[in-house]
Amino acid sequence: MAITAQEVNDLRALTGAGMMDCKKALTEAEGNVEKAIEILRKKGQKISDSRKDREAKEGAIFALVAPNGGGAVMLELNCETDFVGRNDDFQQMGQKFVAQALASKPADLAALNAMEVEGKTVETWCTEAMAKIGEKIAVSKYEYFEGEKVVSYIHPGARVGVLVAFAGANGTDLTQVGRDVAMQVASMSPIAVDKDGVDPSLVQKEIEIGKEQARAEGKPEAMLEKIAVGKLNKFYKERTLLMQEFVKDPSKTIADHLAAADPKLKVTAFRRMHLGGEN
Repeated sequence: MAITAQEVNDLRALTGAGMMDCKKALTEAEGNVEKAIEILRKKGQKISDSRKDREAKEGAIFALVAPNGGGAVMLELNCETDFVGRNDDFQQMGQKFVAQALASKPADLAALNAMEVEGKTVETWCTEAMAKIGEKIAVSKYEYFEGEKVVSYIHPGARVGVLVAFAGANGTDLTQVGRDVAMQVASMSPIAVDKDGVDPSLVQKEIEIGKEQARAEGKPEAMLEKIAVGKLNKFYKERTLLMQEFVKDPSKTIADHLAAADPKLKVTAFRRMHLGGEN
């Protein structure tokens, strides 16, 4: 049967698929729009199946904080090329996902993929996007995060995202200091808020490394423990947020910067998400 240009345009408006794909789907479905949509979805699934082992490490990090500041979500939406990651449709899809995730608070990544957004699951959204774009599209990381006051930061390029929870703000404007701390996390990738948050097994490992280094330098056995503790303190200064030098002013630590803003202001937790790799 003959398929009109208007029918093709209507299906494009509904699905976002390419013109030729819409025309082929309508022809195969003999003009039935619902069947044509199903055909396009199946095409997306075929792309998904054929690309399941492909690397999809481009894309963007999305984050959104609740209006009251008490919670936030962050997720990583992946594609195969940077070009697609910067596409408006891709960006809008990520914004839809993060907004619905903040409202629904899915328990984990599996629940997020099953979450409905405007009548379709996230998984279906991704499948349909694959039919349109021809690249593997998937959400690979998701985090729901709570705190007394949460601040979010997406680094330019959307390759790194950060959530930081503060306590004791007492009305302090977190616009600048919150951004400063979040940028510090993005830039310096600390492993804990302070030394008390460092995994004890990692602490012990660092002590043993320090001892071995000192032993290799010919230091006396009786001094190894003291030298290793000194190296551990250097490790804390480099890898824990509050003891790190503030990247915008190395003459002070992040703890100093917080105290200057409000002596009662504390960082209670943070999350860092890095595109295509470990956080």
